Amino acid sequence: MVDRSGLPGSVNLVATVDGTPFADRSIHPNVAPHAQLPDDTRLWAALQRASGGTWAGAVYDVDKIIAVIEAGMAQV
Repeated sequence: MVDRSGLPGSVNLVATVDGTPFADRSIHPNVAPHAQLPDDTRLWAALQRASGGTWAGAVYDVDKIIAVIEAGMAQV
């Protein structure tokens, strides 16, 4: 339900028709970044992913990003 005056919203559906939780579904193979996605958008998406994703509040977790980069650098 969405309240058009106050703009809060909620979703009560958390599973598919067969009962599979959405979090357990695999991503469709055709879902991929656009080939011409700008570099700044790709960087923003990578920072979001390293920070916990959009559902983590869409706020950069600098310490986590640094830890992810350092872990990756250790593998190079």
